[in-house]
Amino acid sequence: MNHRLNRLRELCASKKLDGFIITKPENRLYFSGFSGTSGLLLITGSDAKLLTDFRYVTQAQTQAPDFDVVRHGITIYKTLAQTVNDLGVKRLGFEMDYVTWADYQAMQSDLSGIELVPHKIDELRMMKDAAELAALKKAVWIADQAFSHIITYIRPGMTEREVALELEYSMRRLGAEKSAFDIILASGVRSSLPHGVASDKVIEQGDFVTMDFGAVYNGYHSDITRTIIMGQASDKQRQLYDTVLQAQLAGVAAVQPGRTGKQIDEISRNIITNAGYGNYFGHGLGHGVGLNIHEEPRLSPGGDTVLEAAMTVTVEPGIYIPDWGGVRIEDTVVVVSAGCDVLTASSKQLIQVER
Repeated sequence: MNHRLNRLRELCASKKLDGFIITKPENRLYFSGFSGTSGLLLITGSDAKLLTDFRYVTQAQTQAPDFDVVRHGITIYKTLAQTVNDLGVKRLGFEMDYVTWADYQAMQSDLSGIELVPHKIDELRMMKDAAELAALKKAVWIADQAFSHIITYIRPGMTEREVALELEYSMRRLGAEKSAFDIILASGVRSSLPHGVASDKVIEQGDFVTMDFGAVYNGYHSDITRTIIMGQASDKQRQLYDTVLQAQLAGVAAVQPGRTGKQIDEISRNIITNAGYGNYFGHGLGHGVGLNIHEEPRLSPGGDTVLEAAMTVTVEPGIYIPDWGGVRIEDTVVVVSAGCDVLTASSKQLIQVER
């Protein structure tokens, strides 16, 4: 974890901060290794403290060997105040995009005389190290294996909820800690819903079935979408699928260091627009993925971040026609010096499930 702490310390030095408070669970895990649900980190130029309560002291000492574990008293912020005073901290950063107004007021009340400075630090997690990539690859592998299972399991007459439950159970059997998010599984006309969480709708012959899901492994998330057809695809279904596939392949090919998310989004989006479906693709092309299912950088019309090697993103164009149906295809990829490596192994050719 030392290289992660060093990057945060460099940020603090550049902003003239004496230290930084971290309370967001994903950032707490990233910088310390502590996976408990309660606690905060105080990181200064020379010290690293982990404040937590009685329940987690032993766990914190085991998981966060680079940190001095402090058991807090009745309120964590009063213990924090004593700690920062002991360390001579005067200017302290905090996570501006996570701390609530109530928490800020509580900090301000207990940390009298300390200047609290809002700042974002999630960007420090954009580039993944070897351990993170290993966890991501395992999470992707679990999702791939679960998809291979589900296409042998699904059949007309099942409800979307039944299939989603089997998909989640399959990922858990394969070693997932949990599902990365509520599984999106939408069939027939419901496949036109980009976030159509599984319902009691019965899957029928001729339905598109869009499945968007992922696994969590060692805290890291995978994200995959595949759209299949129950039975034989009609000409319109095949044409729609092929359009999305070409846009997705172009998006993957466009991912490389030096490009912005906006540029990559435009390359993929133009294929859908030129095919006459521009009004039916209303979300960004993709997003960063890691300890959060959605994080920086963004591949979208507003994505200004320039991609660098070791960033991990999704590429997921879609077309959604109300009252008819839709298609989305998504891979998780890692940016490398020559472009990107596609981590998702599941086939993207149209799968027609004959039962």
